[in-house]
Amino acid sequence: MPAWSSLGEECGMEYSGVILAHSNLCLLGSSDTPTSASRVAETTGTHHHARLFLVQMVSRQVAQAGLELLSLSDLPPSASQSARIVGALRSYALELTLQDSGKATCLYAKWQMTFTIRYETTKKTYKTQTISDLGTVTYNGSICGDDQSGPRIAVQFRSGFSWIANFTKAASTYSLDSILFSYNTSDNTTFPDAKDKGMHTVYQPLDIKIPLNEIFRCSSLSTLENNDVVQRYWDVHVQAFVQNGTVSKNEFLCDKDKTSTVVPTIHTTVPPPTTTPTPKEKPEAGTYSVNNGNGTCLLATMGLQLNITQDKVASVININPNTTHSTGSCQSHAALLRLNSSTIKYLDFVFAVKNEDRFYLKEVNVSMNLVNGSVFSIANNNLSYWDAPLGSSYMCNKEQTVSVSGAFQINTFDLRVQPFNVIEGKYSTAQDCSADDDNFLVPIAVGAALAGILILVLLAYFIGLKRHHAGYEQF
Repeated sequence: MPAWSSLGEECGMEYSGVILAHSNLCLLGSSDTPTSASRVAETTGTHHHARLFLVQMVSRQVAQAGLELLSLSDLPPSASQSARIVGALRSYALELTLQDSGKATCLYAKWQMTFTIRYETTKKTYKTQTISDLGTVTYNGSICGDDQSGPRIAVQFRSGFSWIANFTKAASTYSLDSILFSYNTSDNTTFPDAKDKGMHTVYQPLDIKIPLNEIFRCSSLSTLENNDVVQRYWDVHVQAFVQNGTVSKNEFLCDKDKTSTVVPTIHTTVPPPTTTPTPKEKPEAGTYSVNNGNGTCLLATMGLQLNITQDKVASVININPNTTHSTGSCQSHAALLRLNSSTIKYLDFVFAVKNEDRFYLKEVNVSMNLVNGSVFSIANNNLSYWDAPLGSSYMCNKEQTVSVSGAFQINTFDLRVQPFNVIEGKYSTAQDCSADDDNFLVPIAVGAALAGILILVLLAYFIGLKRHHAGYEQF
């Protein structure tokens, strides 16, 4: 079990007949001791015999320092299994431990997930909404399982979203049997102008068999596509039917982890490649845009070069803009540009707003087919590139590198992007990158030096001329 998961001992909640909610907020990445605050809410209920003992929500980004929990009087009835957190908080990792009535752990899970949903609007166009910030979640309906039904993880988040994972058991194995994902297009904030309003449920059958008393681990990105929904999972650790109340240290790896040492969203140093990639010429710059029904809402011009390392083999791929298609979506504080082609299933650039006055590239997701027939998938939702003021565009003519992971980097050329506040389909004033700023400093410095030399020459000339005239006057 990862070392940082021990923080869960300070961040949890439990229920069994009487529901006790205890929540701690642990701020990762801080040099200080993790900040914690707790409130206890007590209510009655006899829905389950299982005890929900530990729920840890790990924050990877906190937009403001001051975070506080609601007092008991502020807790709504629906918050019977989680204390609400007030503040600009994004949670990307979920961790859950279930205990049975004897206080023995029966199920443990930690995972990360995002969802991309495509829906039709009243204007007969299509929009795409990416859900990466789950907000405050609850776990109503999560159970250890019994003779009649197997274990179940149930998660509720945002407005009308729910996610359920079902498990079954055989003689020597247990299985992740299916996933149910539901969303409500009646939520106008998340799905503006949706034509078909109401609840939608996607059922995804699975058959992932895991030996009993082993924990399933899949750090690699896994993608499930069904109808208009794309589900992405990574950093998955799960064990159902926990034996003797102790989570196993024996890991059962998914196929992708068996063939790859790459962990998405974590910057690691990979071994040097055994093959040297063939040098590539500068890629052609392509122009991409996203429309939201009211006109163009995102503009991007860039040449893209992908650097991929898989199984110690490095390759360089230039994206051909003539065979690449773009889609995406625009919201007030988030924007998505998705590129795809015959070999690229998706290459997502997700932009976000920070401090209400600047934007930046926050997330990159990719899944593509390589020439050897394998599928390469990586996701990182903790980036910070292409920072510029809202109402302007970001521009960098020189080569830049976006480091998504140790195995995946994107070189950009002749870059200009504006994901927010596009007016009449045109770029606004550009914020130049530091590389271009440095290039401007060179001619300025050279010009200043030449001007200084010229001034010195002129001074020497006039001094000499004055002395020459003084000599004539003496005669």
